[in-house]
Amino acid sequence: MGVLDGKSAIVTGSARGIGRATAELLASQGAQVLINDLDGDVAEQASKEISGETAVFSGDLTKGDAPEQLVQKAIDSFGKIDIIVNNAGYTIDAPIHKMSDEHFQAMLDIHLIVPFKVIRAAAPHLREPAKKEREEGKEVFRKVVNVSSISGTMGNAGQANYSSAKAGVTGLTKTLAKEWGQFKVNVNAVAFGFIETRLTAAKVEENTMEIGGEKVQLGIPEQLRQMASMLIPLGRPGTPEEAAGGVFFLCSPWSNYVHGQILNITGGQFVGMTS
Repeated sequence: MGVLDGKSAIVTGSARGIGRATAELLASQGAQVLINDLDGDVAEQASKEISGETAVFSGDLTKGDAPEQLVQKAIDSFGKIDIIVNNAGYTIDAPIHKMSDEHFQAMLDIHLIVPFKVIRAAAPHLREPAKKEREEGKEVFRKVVNVSSISGTMGNAGQANYSSAKAGVTGLTKTLAKEWGQFKVNVNAVAFGFIETRLTAAKVEENTMEIGGEKVQLGIPEQLRQMASMLIPLGRPGTPEEAAGGVFFLCSPWSNYVHGQILNITGGQFVGMTS
């Protein structure tokens, strides 16, 4: 038996990296999981490889009514939603004097606007069951976990767009916690530090992805990678599985009285400097 038996989850950006590790962990604990990725083939492959009941929704969540379609896919597949993990994202780095309007807006769209739209679309499926449970004197907890970053809490040179979007996630999380606490929906966020993913891998020619026909360079310079490890008290970056562990905690029954919080998962980086 798993601690999430009978629960249904949406994890955006879950075919690779932290999202994939999160989907695997939730599924291993009994949850039904909707896998989402920009690349449909990769999403389908992840769904096949993850043990447990899964469904797939592929597509760009920044386009049209894709967030509403995502939520509807979960309802059609599982009949309900208990957990939402807003994880999808990527980076387009540049110093602010070289950053285009389009690249600034792109980071707001995927990291802040998409979570807002997913949560709004899911609202009836989280609030209405809770109203009935409240009338019956039952207390059933549901979970929303938004993914932020220490770039959002501390700022990061070269990431004015990404940092601004991730800082916005904090405001979204804390506001929603105030609105939905009455419905026993725990709303929290995780702020990741240096986790080994495509976004923090070496900045080499082949480490790219395509968004809307544009090739986006991912990764960070090797010199910065080495410096980052020196700044982490635990002495190394985290793994996607370690990152997923913090998300899982906020999806689990053990977090039922954790609400409106930003959980820093950083290996101690900037310890004492964030709340």
